[in-house]
Amino acid sequence: MKIFNFFLITLFTSTCVFAQSFSINKIEPPNWWIKMQHDKIQLMVYGKNLTDVKVKCNSKNLGINKIHKVDNPDYLFIDITISRSIKEGNYKLIFSNKNESKEILFPVHKRENTRNRFQGFGNDDIIYLLMPDRFANGDTTNDSIEGFYDSLQTIPTQARKGGDITGVINHLEYIKNFGATALWLTPLLENNTFRSYHGYSTTNHYKVDPRLGDIYLYKNLVTKAHEMGLKIIMDHVANHIAIDHEWMKSLPMKNWINGSVENHLPANHNKMAFFDLYADSITIKEVQEGWFTSYMPDLNHENPFLENYLIQNTIWWIESTGIDGIREDTYPYCNQKFMARWANEILNEYPTLKILGEVWTGESDYLSCYQSDSKLNKERNTYLYSVTDFALRDSFVKFLQGRSDLYEIFNTIAKDYLYPNPNALVTFIDNHDVGRAMFYADSNLAKFKLAFHILLTTRGIPQIFYGTEIGMKENEDHGTLRKKFPGGFPNDSRNAFTKDGRTESENVIYNYLSKLLEIRKNHKALTSGKLIHFPPQENTYVYFREFEDEVILDIVNASNNTYHFNNKYFTQMKNISFVQDLFSNKIINASEINIEPMSAHLLKIIKNKR
Repeated sequence: MKIFNFFLITLFTSTCVFAQSFSINKIEPPNWWIKMQHDKIQLMVYGKNLTDVKVKCNSKNLGINKIHKVDNPDYLFIDITISRSIKEGNYKLIFSNKNESKEILFPVHKRENTRNRFQGFGNDDIIYLLMPDRFANGDTTNDSIEGFYDSLQTIPTQARKGGDITGVINHLEYIKNFGATALWLTPLLENNTFRSYHGYSTTNHYKVDPRLGDIYLYKNLVTKAHEMGLKIIMDHVANHIAIDHEWMKSLPMKNWINGSVENHLPANHNKMAFFDLYADSITIKEVQEGWFTSYMPDLNHENPFLENYLIQNTIWWIESTGIDGIREDTYPYCNQKFMARWANEILNEYPTLKILGEVWTGESDYLSCYQSDSKLNKERNTYLYSVTDFALRDSFVKFLQGRSDLYEIFNTIAKDYLYPNPNALVTFIDNHDVGRAMFYADSNLAKFKLAFHILLTTRGIPQIFYGTEIGMKENEDHGTLRKKFPGGFPNDSRNAFTKDGRTESENVIYNYLSKLLEIRKNHKALTSGKLIHFPPQENTYVYFREFEDEVILDIVNASNNTYHFNNKYFTQMKNISFVQDLFSNKIINASEINIEPMSAHLLKIIKNKR
């Protein structure tokens, strides 16, 4: 009787296994391209009951190298090779088990002409940072999407405002006319979670958030920007995802994330631990594996399948859209070995593209360790062209707040010997994570103008946060400082995108910054020139920018007294009789240069004829 029962159970179980059907929901990446450096990719297949599924292709030009079966039967990973001789088209991937087979089409596209694509960014650029949801609403029909719910909509500072990609496209001319040359947009990927407006909580890595638009609008944005001479920088997040990401409902592998929802390390913000000779391994582990918050699971970059996924996903967005650069969020919180591989593989595919790493520390020595070819980071090359210059930003803020004078700004720049390429640092005073410049200046317009004068005429690649050009103030609360741009939304009482829609004081700020950007653009010495500066005396900072035959004298007087320039003191002024004021175009006798209190001047040296 026991033998008979065992036979029945075995027969029933076998029959269930053999009869078990499978399903395939999607494949990522959803397509690839002909003649890529990355012609070997790993497909991630989502479905049900995939354990016993086999895979083949209808063409030898798309070769199946290996099928990886993982513990979770809802996922399958397939290594494929795309032949250099493959033609554009849809190729059949045939999935089968003993009872059934299913065909899924995998598109392989021709690559677009690379003209104006993957341009990178550099010293000639001014980066304009904007948050699409708070910038402009160009399509009110996508303000609310069924199935996309944000529980914080009742909190004004945390609510979505309706800005979108169409709104950005509609105001490209404004950005260009202001003088910016590159746009950094905070993340556009799907954020279907309880706080979604900022974009840093991804729930789908291959989809634009429908409240912002879709991939076709994204591509159109890049195309139109390129036609206008503007570059696009994509904000990328490799460190974490949203708690509402589809992976969190059924993890592909147990070690796909660091820890678990119930048991994980909190984030340790001691980013300097990687270069601290005496740092404990536990500290480093907490920095790399700690969760920013309980609703942002930390991805495990030591999982080789996740590594491949993130690298391919980044390449897919670059190739799909034609963007010019990447800003990598929370860079030090990621596994450093993986991030070096990630950047290196991207640059192997796109040598002209540039990557900016967000490294939030105000200490130049630590910052410098993260830039490509750092002399202080001998363990590995990061391949980061640029890092965020929080050190200089902090010195600007202290000046604006009255906690220091111009000497601290000078002293920070004097530490540039630490960097392999200080001219590639992205410099800024405010952004989406810190208080606005006018807030720190406590509405002191003169101080505000002096700080931006230095920002836009010293070394580095300047970044300006949307709304700063009209003196937005607010406070340090993230939701508040990321306020709507007036005029970008239906029923706004005025339109600050236009001269008539701005207040008198807003036009003063806008015109001043726009003029500085124009001067910077027209003088190579201010973008690529050698910097020679002098320790500030009586809170007056003097520096020169030199490029080939062009020499520009910059004098910033933050004191309450008129500064009388002594041209005999500076070797650069030897035998120089006249200078040209680049704001007024007036010719000034070099012996009669007087800078009024709380003002700055840009003076082009007129070399005497021999």
